[in-house]
Amino acid sequence: MIGYGFMGAAHSQGWRVAPRFFDLPLAPTMDVVVGRDAAAVHAAAGKWGWRESATDWREVVARDDIDVVDIVTPGDTHAEIALAALEAGKHVLCEKPLANTVAEAEAMTDAAAAAFARGQRSMVGFTYRRVPATTFARKLVADGRLGEIRQVRAEYLQDWLTDPEAPLTWRLQKDRAGSGSLGDIGAHAVDLAEYITGQRVATVSGILETLVTERPLLGEGVGLSGTASDQRGPVTVDDVALFTGRLESGALASFEATRFRTGRKNGLRVEVSGSKGALAFDLERLNELEFYDATLPPLEQGFRRIYVTEHDHPYLAPWWPPGHMLGYEHGFSHQVVDFVTAVHEGTQPSPSFADGLHIQRVLDAVERSSAAGSAWVPTDA
Repeated sequence: MIGYGFMGAAHSQGWRVAPRFFDLPLAPTMDVVVGRDAAAVHAAAGKWGWRESATDWREVVARDDIDVVDIVTPGDTHAEIALAALEAGKHVLCEKPLANTVAEAEAMTDAAAAAFARGQRSMVGFTYRRVPATTFARKLVADGRLGEIRQVRAEYLQDWLTDPEAPLTWRLQKDRAGSGSLGDIGAHAVDLAEYITGQRVATVSGILETLVTERPLLGEGVGLSGTASDQRGPVTVDDVALFTGRLESGALASFEATRFRTGRKNGLRVEVSGSKGALAFDLERLNELEFYDATLPPLEQGFRRIYVTEHDHPYLAPWWPPGHMLGYEHGFSHQVVDFVTAVHEGTQPSPSFADGLHIQRVLDAVERSSAAGSAWVPTDA
């Protein structure tokens, strides 16, 4: 695993726990974690259960005893590492968004396609697809329980940047992150809406806004933020992304991504409305799914809560008895299950790098739309 910050902890938990609850067809071993700070990455290895640590990712990627490279670094390094790992014959798991630019994502997707023919597998980490409630929501849509999809609303709301004196982390620098709220959390909203509906966003019209244009430089990183120094620098990414779109069927969709929504900690919510019903998912209540059946008699209609904890629900059989909740970290274990199973079976893991490229094109289209005064822009043009 290359990188060891917030996502490094989440991925480590997934690699460590999945083999202990699921009967995997292959047994992953947590061999090496890589980071630039030798002391810090050594401490991370001991904390999370990696056998060793290293500071040179190129040397580790070239090792014969490494089969899988898991990339959890900032976006500006995704392409270089993934391309080198694929060239070295490794399977690759890469965090979202796939890259910082469409050109980088295209190069990664082309390399992944060539590597697939050689028996290598690659996947991008849109982990919220693997929350049991969202996977079950997709099944309800696919089974026709909502009828014709007419309207979708997806929003990802956080508040960790509302303080204008919060430090300037890498997520606020375009050269490192690619974009701000749009790519960091908006990518999740788009992917999850598409995953649940089974339809891609075809065109978008949007606006991006930076609310705080200058912040203190980072002194010491802690989690998503850290401590501020006495120097300041410019914020070069968006703080808020608002955009509308049309799905392939012509259905309307609206999206919001912000890290300035006061009081919202991790509010990813998707609502889907159809001719026969509707559903809603809220990550802050991730064991539940709201479902409305419009085919019932009027006196019986109303949103009802489905408690997604039964063993017949997706991913849940190996876990706890019904009613015992799962949490944020479980999606990363499910990601390991799906990735390892695909490697064993020789199938294409989902979401693929090609799926990640599509999301990159959606993000790029939103940026171009905002720059053009919210003009409508096709996503895969």
